[in-house]
Amino acid sequence: MTKKYDALALLSGGLDSILAVRTIMDQGLKVLGLHFVTPFFGKPELIPFWKEHYGIEAVAVDIQQKYVDMMLNGPSQGFGKWLNPCIDCKITMLSHALSLLPEYEAKFLVSGEVVGQRPMSQRADALNLITKRAHVRDLLLRPLSAKGLIPTPMEKSGLVDRERLHDWHGRGRKPQYALAEHYGFTEIPTPAGGCCLTEAEGAARFVQLLIHRPRPTPCDFRLVRFGRQYWFGQHWLTFGRTAENNAQIEQCIEPADYVLKLNDFPGPLALCRPLAGDWDATIIKDAAALVASYATKARKHSETTGEPVMVTVNHGNEVDEIEIMPTRQTTFLWADPKPEIVKEWKKEQLGIDG
Repeated sequence: MTKKYDALALLSGGLDSILAVRTIMDQGLKVLGLHFVTPFFGKPELIPFWKEHYGIEAVAVDIQQKYVDMMLNGPSQGFGKWLNPCIDCKITMLSHALSLLPEYEAKFLVSGEVVGQRPMSQRADALNLITKRAHVRDLLLRPLSAKGLIPTPMEKSGLVDRERLHDWHGRGRKPQYALAEHYGFTEIPTPAGGCCLTEAEGAARFVQLLIHRPRPTPCDFRLVRFGRQYWFGQHWLTFGRTAENNAQIEQCIEPADYVLKLNDFPGPLALCRPLAGDWDATIIKDAAALVASYATKARKHSETTGEPVMVTVNHGNEVDEIEIMPTRQTTFLWADPKPEIVKEWKKEQLGIDG
């Protein structure tokens, strides 16, 4: 049976969301954290850590397809500096959280915004817009700024004691750190939730994908985050920087992909994802030479002996072996995405000059 809670809270894992939950828990109310997972943010592996260190129960909530659809259909409130749809992001999460209230028999929602802290999504007008669009005006409590906002039905009814909430505002962090110290937190999480859409490099990778695949899948968006990303026209090459990257890339393999792996040397796992038909053998070989150049032992072997190295290519049910000389001086002009393409894409596709 599903456990019952008084409130459901948006829990990014940042300090504000944790303090918002604990503030409500201090009043003897049971709160469940909803940790949303999309291709762009989410660390569900930290849920046990949050329980142990902060005393917060949480569950992972997968909204990958819903979030991708919002992005691809065009966020109603536009993007921030890079590719971050911060207002529509919060609307999407709150709307989904609203739908979960009956499952947990919860009475209201909690989020950790502080008025004026973020220029796009935490202005007073933006907060009002979010509550209206998500249809949560009478169900959402923002404990960190509540005493500076209009009282909610939860406060008016006495379910929540308004006097024990906060009136924080602006970009300063002193009140947050003071409350964290009061709770005895030995590890202070960062303020942000780790969304890569707010970063120049991450935004460039996503835009490069959107240029060549107008309707990417959640798997495409996950893959483009990992390791090194190189493109030659519509030829998309991903390979790992670390063993962790290799494992992440392996989890993204689809039947149509070409998977490259060095035979006798440690090195990157590479994935070639066709976006416009099968790859020509010469391009696969060229990609393999580039990938092998990042395998130190393989590169040194070829430099000292003049001998090629072997790479296994898996494509569906087909397995092939090719010989290549590791090199970054490839025949084809492989290039990684640059942040400049984000502004150009937004201007061309969305009419945004910025």
